[in-house]
Amino acid sequence: MQTNNLTAFDARVYHTPVASAIRIRPLKSSRAPLSSSRKKVIVAAFDAPNTPGYLLFPSAEKDPAAPDVLDLLTIEGEHKAIPITGVKAVHFVRELAEPIEPLRRAFLSRPKLEGLWLHLTFRDGDEIEGVVPNDLLAMLDNGLQFTPPGPSGNTQRLFVPRPAIAEMKILGVVGAPRRQAQQPGPGQPRLFEP
Repeated sequence: MQTNNLTAFDARVYHTPVASAIRIRPLKSSRAPLSSSRKKVIVAAFDAPNTPGYLLFPSAEKDPAAPDVLDLLTIEGEHKAIPITGVKAVHFVRELAEPIEPLRRAFLSRPKLEGLWLHLTFRDGDEIEGVVPNDLLAMLDNGLQFTPPGPSGNTQRLFVPRPAIAEMKILGVVGAPRRQAQQPGPGQPRLFEP
């Protein structure tokens, strides 16, 4: 008889039904993979220069609803903890070397994206518009993540922490086009009409 040298994790995966095996997570490793858990960002602060790097999303051990610092891996390879109170915005970018200034700060016409059309005013008086998903629970978190007016630029999405927002106005609700009410069809013909 051949003996299998399976770890506890392997035994759970190979001896469970497929539906439950999909939910099993591997044992925690000391380092996170760069491609799946870190995103290219440029952190813009109120009183410091812009810091490009890779943002580590909060882990399950920390409370993701209320992080007090951003965990950033700079392009020099340094681990940097940036306090959220000094952050103006986190720009999720395509390329770290390109500028983060949006092509436009306001929509030229009504946006085509579905969601809430917002106008934000920062603490320093700077203004920008964007579209957030129409989900009030996501807006009650620690900040707003939205799509800026010029999605063809370097900045794909923008995260603004709550302490950086001085004023927020909802300009409109952009949704799927309304369906027109169906016209009632012709009535049922009578069986014995003269």
